Amino acid sequence: MHLSMHNWMRAEPIETTIARLAKYGYKSIEISGEPDIYDSKEVKALLDHYGLTCWGSVTLMLGERNMPAKDEAQRAATVQYVKDCITMVKELDGYEMTIVPATVGKIVPDATPEEEWQWAVDGMKEVYEHSEAAGVRCAIEPLNRFETYFINRAEQAMVLAEATGPNCGVCLDAFHINIEEEDLYEAIRSTKGRLTDFHVAENNRWPAGMGDYDWKKVVETLASIGYDGALTAEFVAPIDRTPANKYPNALETDFTDISPEQLQFIIDHGSSTLTEEFYDWLVMKNSEALLPLISN
Repeated sequence: MHLSMHNWMRAEPIETTIARLAKYGYKSIEISGEPDIYDSKEVKALLDHYGLTCWGSVTLMLGERNMPAKDEAQRAATVQYVKDCITMVKELDGYEMTIVPATVGKIVPDATPEEEWQWAVDGMKEVYEHSEAAGVRCAIEPLNRFETYFINRAEQAMVLAEATGPNCGVCLDAFHINIEEEDLYEAIRSTKGRLTDFHVAENNRWPAGMGDYDWKKVVETLASIGYDGALTAEFVAPIDRTPANKYPNALETDFTDISPEQLQFIIDHGSSTLTEEFYDWLVMKNSEALLPLISN
């Protein structure tokens, strides 16, 4: 296993992100699913320069992106968006594409369960055909019930993966399975053979080592099912605006490098933009907690 990290949690030049990851012992990046904002050749050159690879990407299911949407044109546009993300991963020599099928933050269904399931399966099959041709493995990720009504647990992701195709995988996120699973370790074991990616955050969504997770047991459980991929950091540190705040250097007040949409997405996930100093420290803390557990 190796350390990886998402970059959607902080809006900054991609070279700044890649350099920070290299500094703290990360081996790859799981790049934001926004293919229109990246030049694949430039990103690949930066990864090569800093000695990192692209592990994959993750869909950012915002706005009208919704695979089980009632509107046919909306479904078609969503499928094309995911295919474009997969093409970006291929251009970056990446391995996987993490897919959240439904809009993040949408908790009200559009249609009957049977209709939405069929739309999701149809969309995933089209995406799967494209991913297999590109040599990129799909991984369906369940989110907690407060972020989506559609796929919340490992068993649901497994059923959708099985309906999609034999090489369709599953991605689990430590933060989400801590909320939704009766036994989070059994949830990990249940994905044997399909687990393609594993996202890392504490029970409180802080970096590893800043909550109550037993990361040694998590790593041992992953190893027991033969998982040898990325531990991809996806922490979202909350901002304390009360006198109890332990981190007065955390809150960034200059939003010149972030669009209103990106800022709102981060706020909707329980945070705000963080200062460079504080974010750098969080990336280091995550590495310090996990590297000793996976280093030979």
